[in-house]
Amino acid sequence: MEESALNNPFKPAIVIPVYNHEDAIENTLEQVLEYGYPAVLVDDGCGAKCREVLEKLAEKYRDQVYLVQLATNSGKGGAVKAGMRFLLDQGFSHALQVDADGQHNISDLPIFIQAAEKEQESLICGFPIYDHSVPKHRYYCRYFSHVWVWINTLSFSIKDSMCGFRVYPLVKICKLIDRASCGNRMSFDTEVVVRWVWSGHKIKNMPTKVIYPENGVSHFNAIKDNVLISWMHTRLFFGMLWRSPALLWNKRHG
Repeated sequence: MEESALNNPFKPAIVIPVYNHEDAIENTLEQVLEYGYPAVLVDDGCGAKCREVLEKLAEKYRDQVYLVQLATNSGKGGAVKAGMRFLLDQGFSHALQVDADGQHNISDLPIFIQAAEKEQESLICGFPIYDHSVPKHRYYCRYFSHVWVWINTLSFSIKDSMCGFRVYPLVKICKLIDRASCGNRMSFDTEVVVRWVWSGHKIKNMPTKVIYPENGVSHFNAIKDNVLISWMHTRLFFGMLWRSPALLWNKRHG
């Protein structure tokens, strides 16, 4: 464990970006709170119905739950960034990102937190183990991003760049997102982990079950988000080219 981690108390919390998941968020939050960690709900410009649900949950669990409300919808990445900056300002050391829609296996939460405590300078990154509920086209399309991530990092250190179930060291990740915006929408999960590797930081990959709930709400826009993801990979590719000597040196001597 690096010295900087030892000098600060390990104080994790959970960040949950929410955008009109009023039917799922209560169950997700209650599962999270069973493990005793504080949580921040980030209202990403939700409609009135979801906003009311979030305010009631924050009041019901006021000793455990923070509520950050964004005036307009900024996208998943923007909501996660707002939540992480808030937690850092509150004195927390790490943030475990959980999606609001019930995809993630919350029972893995303590395992990921324990891994983060052991390797406090690493990004603990989930890679999904799917069941039959995963749409086949989404399952296979993920490999488009995986191949580009391997190219853009010149390594296989990232097993899956799109799974949002991960634990961030807050000081380092907030410095990174302040330096490089990493996108505000669905491309965030991929871009931030690539830039994390570019910065020379460590990744620990951990398996986690992921399901696609029946009648689940997805805000992935097939046209807009795929265009943004393609543009992100293009930018990262050219960023990789001028970083390639350093990336190859780190790969050989890391």
